[in-house]
Formats: sequence, C-alpha cells, structure tokens
Amino acid sequence: QVQPVESGGGLVQAGGSLRLSCAASGRTFSSRTMGWFRQAPGNQREFVAGITRTGGTFYKVSVKGRFIISRDNAKNTVNLQMNGLKPEDTAVYYCAAQKIGALSTMMSDYDYWGPGTQVTVSS
Repeated sequence: QVQPVESGGGLVQAGGSLRLSCAASGRTFSSRTMGWFRQAPGNQREFVAGITRTGGTFYKVSVKGRFIISRDNAKNTVNLQMNGLKPEDTAVYYCAAQKIGALSTMMSDYDYWGPGTQVTVSS
C-alpha cells in the first residue's frame, strides 16, 4: 500500500517556476511507477508525467521540456519541477501510484492517489 501526499503548490506568474513534492508512505513505493496528473475546472483529470521505479520518464507533450519528474526511493518522494509555467497549467495536481505493469498514462491504472495541491498561474 502507498499513500501519497502532495505539497508545493501555489500562485505564480506566467513564466515562473514551482516545485511540487509527493511524499509517499508504504513499503512498496520503490517498486511502483509514480505519476503526476492534473485537473482544471470543467476538465477531466489528465496525465502530466510519470517515472518508473528505475527512473524512466514519460511526459505529456505540452509539458515536455518545461517539467521534470524525479524520484528518491530512499526518501519515498517524487518531485515535479515545473518551469516556464503558463496560465493553461493552472489545475489541481495529483500524485498517484501505479498498479503493476508498464508505465501508463491512464487513470484507471493508478490505485493510490493523493488529495491534490492547487497550482495557479496568472497571466
């Protein structure tokens, strides 16, 4: 079992940066692919970035080159460094732990979710 909790959200101007952190309790963290999702008002939750247990990464096309996902298995943490933020990045950001399998962008393949942290980018 893995229980993620996000932190680091806030209000930032367009072009600025934020670093989100996810602290996850549970013995199986290091064996899990971890993902970041986001949900803007009126929109469905969408995949943003994922990282495998060995450090392989995958990004949503619109954030590639601006966001960087990383993990520290010794500390049970996953981070999302967000640079060059745009107003369209405004959303609640969620950290999630994936079930067994190859890295997935589908919500249904993730079984443990954090409560989310708000990111607001002003223009």
